Amino acid sequence: MLKGSLIDGVVGHARAIKAGFTSTVFTCNQLIHVYSQHGLIQDSRKLFDEMPERNVFSWNAIISAYIKAHNFSQAEALFKTAPVKDSVTYNTMFSGYVNSDGYEGHAVKLFLEMQVVGDKAVIDEFTLTALLNLTAKLGIVSYGWQLHCRMLKTANNFSGFATSALIDMYSKCEWFEEARRVFDGCFGGDLVTKNAMVAACCREGEMEMAWDLFWRELELADTVSWNTLIMGYTQNGREEEAIELFRCMGEEGFRWNDHTIVGLLSACSGLKNLKLGKEVHATVLKNQMNYNPFVSSGIVDVYCKCGDMNSAESVYSSTGMENTFSVTSMIVGYSLRGNMVDAKMLFDSLTERNSVVWTAMFSGYVRSQQCDEVFELFNQFIVKEATLQDPLILMSMLGSCAVKAIVDPGKQIHAYLYRMGMEMDVKMLSAMIDMYSKCGNIKYAQSIFRKISARDTVLYNVMIAGYAHHGFEYQALRHFEEMKERGLIPDAGTFVAVLSACRHCGIVELGEMYFTYMTKDYAILPEIDHYACLIDLYGRANQLEKAVALMREMPVEPDAVILGTFLNACKMNRNLELARETEEKLLKIEEGNGARYVQLANIYASEGKWDEMGRIRKKMRGNEVKKSAGCSWAHVGNKVHIFTSGDKLHSETDAIYDLLDSLNPKLVEGGCIECR
Repeated sequence: MLKGSLIDGVVGHARAIKAGFTSTVFTCNQLIHVYSQHGLIQDSRKLFDEMPERNVFSWNAIISAYIKAHNFSQAEALFKTAPVKDSVTYNTMFSGYVNSDGYEGHAVKLFLEMQVVGDKAVIDEFTLTALLNLTAKLGIVSYGWQLHCRMLKTANNFSGFATSALIDMYSKCEWFEEARRVFDGCFGGDLVTKNAMVAACCREGEMEMAWDLFWRELELADTVSWNTLIMGYTQNGREEEAIELFRCMGEEGFRWNDHTIVGLLSACSGLKNLKLGKEVHATVLKNQMNYNPFVSSGIVDVYCKCGDMNSAESVYSSTGMENTFSVTSMIVGYSLRGNMVDAKMLFDSLTERNSVVWTAMFSGYVRSQQCDEVFELFNQFIVKEATLQDPLILMSMLGSCAVKAIVDPGKQIHAYLYRMGMEMDVKMLSAMIDMYSKCGNIKYAQSIFRKISARDTVLYNVMIAGYAHHGFEYQALRHFEEMKERGLIPDAGTFVAVLSACRHCGIVELGEMYFTYMTKDYAILPEIDHYACLIDLYGRANQLEKAVALMREMPVEPDAVILGTFLNACKMNRNLELARETEEKLLKIEEGNGARYVQLANIYASEGKWDEMGRIRKKMRGNEVKKSAGCSWAHVGNKVHIFTSGDKLHSETDAIYDLLDSLNPKLVEGGCIECR
């Protein structure tokens, strides 16, 4: 719809043509600018081509129009053919390159050209600001140092915009102290510079410093200042303070805008505060702000994070169908709830995918243990993206390898990390150790662990659990003592691993000692997994009476995990009476779980109580409970092949059964299986 200046421009242009007047160069330049602002690039070009006379402003206007339309091929063609170029021409082209992904090399090349042409393209504060933005984008601080020197030599360090860009560059290149020195050396009541420093503090997590700076000269605060601080608190996990600051902003007489609402919605998502999210949604509708794609995607994100997918779908269908940010939020929401069918449908609809979307898909598949889909998605990722940008994707892959206990893809990921020269942080190393451990290669896990000097609690937890799982109980306990010697504080996960080691070695006194350490020395409240480990330990040590006493003393009602563990303890101690008492409680909780019926039937069968076993089987049929078929898998040719008991659906079924038939006689002959 034509509005405001566009209508005036079109009407004026039409009247001039109708009256037979030839528009002046100045008028045509203005019209080109107005048309381009409203996305009418073809009209801008037609007017430019019909101009009988052009000046440098005409060329600048049409080049700027194509850059705004992200049509760099046409902008470059016009730039090369322009008979006259000034600093604005170069800066327009240069800023366009800097602000667009994939054109960083073009920007560097053009800057070198600007230095050659001399007076035609004076490198001013606008050029330097764009260059600093490019340096921040590339993350190459050495470029920033050179630019800083040039600013000092040419006295551009007094420009507020250039100085704020310098602070921003140092901050994004993780040189916060240098950013602070620049600010301390130049600040003299400049709002732009102050806002840049507040943003740098927020980025560094120095929220107290950001707060002090913000309130130091409140007269030098605008809506941008408030929005920066609100978003800073949100991004640093201090959402309640962000909400309080939002209220304070209104009390101080500042008007909220779209950016303020986006920050508030982000805080609602972080707190999973559905009530406040709905209130913000109502405010957005009342003020007709839902047309902003960032605001509408923020609303979708709140509903997704709070688990209200119906409301999320409603908002998405009304405002976000073509909003990439809303699509991303929906994919994350579906993935968090294991709805990978709808997540994949939206994922396939995207022409461009960012790291958030890829990570959400990987995490969703891993969380729902759809590991075959994980590897398939990774192959698609390598083809589409070529290089990895987000290490969380590889961590998801390693998690999938651990779930399926297939080591070959894990080794390939390990090799990929080395080949790409990616630095592995503690989280990545923990995932790597966990993968090797759960895939049965404790030596590889141990080798990686030994090479790490800066170990944290998570790293020790993974290694202790790995040792316990593989029967190296004493190594596990030794690492626990080493962890304490290093001054690291054990957490709930540490004691799950330690108690697991104790139950494997069957030393009751040791397990009880560590359980007491956990509750008395470290004030950690026992969780279900801790109780389950101790009950299993008592069962293995033939001390069932202690397991019974522990279950009575537990401050929480036993769940299916505890009851299932206790049933195994009853089986090991051949106590059918306690097993029968537990049966009713367990089936009440997990009436539809076929594995529980099988567990109970096996307990009675092991004692020759065939009537009891038959009763359980009958109850299972009466409740129409079906036991999940036995499942196994093999990783062959970069693909996970899944097999269930009596499977006839695999594409190579005939060949598999033919091979099995040929192997059976040899297995019988070798005594591996009984002849039936």
